[in-house]
Amino acid sequence: MHKLFAVALGLISIVLCGGALAQQYPTKPVKLIVTYPPGGSSDLLARVFGQKLSEVWGQPVIVESKPGAAGSIGMDYAAKQANDGYSFVVGNIGPAAVNPLLSKVPYDMERDFVAISLIATGPNILIVNPGVKANSLRELTDLAKSSSGKLNYGTSGPGSISHLAGAMYTNITGVKATEVPYKGGILGVQDLVAGHIQYIFSDSLPAMQFIKAGRARALCVTGPERSPITPELPPCAEAVPGLVAVNWWGVFMPTGTPKAITEKFHADLVKAMQDAEVKKKFADLGVEAVYSTPEQFVAFMKSETAKYAKLIKEAGIKVE
Repeated sequence: MHKLFAVALGLISIVLCGGALAQQYPTKPVKLIVTYPPGGSSDLLARVFGQKLSEVWGQPVIVESKPGAAGSIGMDYAAKQANDGYSFVVGNIGPAAVNPLLSKVPYDMERDFVAISLIATGPNILIVNPGVKANSLRELTDLAKSSSGKLNYGTSGPGSISHLAGAMYTNITGVKATEVPYKGGILGVQDLVAGHIQYIFSDSLPAMQFIKAGRARALCVTGPERSPITPELPPCAEAVPGLVAVNWWGVFMPTGTPKAITEKFHADLVKAMQDAEVKKKFADLGVEAVYSTPEQFVAFMKSETAKYAKLIKEAGIKVE
């Protein structure tokens, strides 16, 4: 009985100690891992989020960029960090859901990570070169079908939402067009403006400056409904039912991170995502600030993985 009492007392002490540590968390700088190069949408929104968390915590949030392999290098690096609560990664649809479907990656999302919350969602914008005789997606589809495969479209690389939206469009409509992959979305948009490609499903950030300058024409967005960021644009699904491909970003911590810390992190994340300044800065980047429970985030990722697994199989998408 004395031994049982001692064990029980020890367990109670551990629980109380863990709770106390979580309330104080963090007590030192926290590392934020970004899986894409500096200056892109992922990097910029992660920095906005990290700065707000730093204000909430009163501790520095240090951004560490680990780009490469369409985000997989950064996710693998994040998975190998200590599970003490002092590192987390902002991962998006590519490395978190699509890359494992296209190739063998050195991490397992279910085994190696604790999902904390979604933090942003945003549709792509379908833009065309102003010389293209199409003012709507229906007109572009008619033009593509009558052009016998002569139209070229850009993507920002295998597994990107730009790539998936382009494949989804050709798969649903039967349109024949030539894909031109780029190492980044901005490069594709620049080539579109120069007239080398005719259309691209682009992130809002690189596209908006050219749309406003009249050097690219926006036709629709790939979200399920009109976006609060670009309310004047219809959803592509109005013209092509099923053409819905939304980019998203979420926060993950290494497996084994104490639950008391992940719960404290989640509570502080919600505070950050409700901040008016964060919402505005995210909107300026063409995305919507959101948050979810960990359970909602896991269910969402499973549905996204199933959706794109089906597309990849039907469209015969492969990584060269």
